[in-house]
Amino acid sequence: MALIFLRHAEPLVEAGVCYGQSDVGARHLSKQDLDAVVRGLPATLTAIDTSPLSRCTQLAELIADRFKLPLRIDPRLREIDFGRWEMTPWDDIPRDEIDAWAADVTGANPHGGETVREMTERVKSYLENTSFENSDILAVTHMGVVRCAHASAGYDGALEMKLGYAQTMKFNQRPDE
Repeated sequence: MALIFLRHAEPLVEAGVCYGQSDVGARHLSKQDLDAVVRGLPATLTAIDTSPLSRCTQLAELIADRFKLPLRIDPRLREIDFGRWEMTPWDDIPRDEIDAWAADVTGANPHGGETVREMTERVKSYLENTSFENSDILAVTHMGVVRCAHASAGYDGALEMKLGYAQTMKFNQRPDE
């Protein structure tokens, strides 16, 4: 049994804009693309959890309808809160703030929002309180959540992981599984 992360579809925001917890929508998937996502999921799904942000809920609702499962909205699956950087082009963020963040990615908070360490603790709480050892659970969420989940499990390079829009990744509690 498994926890499967599904990243939301492509967000409707200009390229180069910092949008973290800002509630921006996402491109609607074609029927063909949605069918492909659904086909890639286990038929044994028992639950669907989602970030409360609309770029996740709009996809999660479609999948929940297909599987005839209730949708559980969990705020621990939200993207990072970038504070005053939200909806600001990355190029307009003061260089010294970006440098401070880059010098301590997990602990720095030059934007006044949430640190990566705080987000990782939030995501870890979700993992510790979600039973997927005997069931298949889908979590519709964000790239930052996927990275923090893997970081909390001890994966090397977790904060640099990649996952495409509307793509899935099975989560293993330990890197050696």
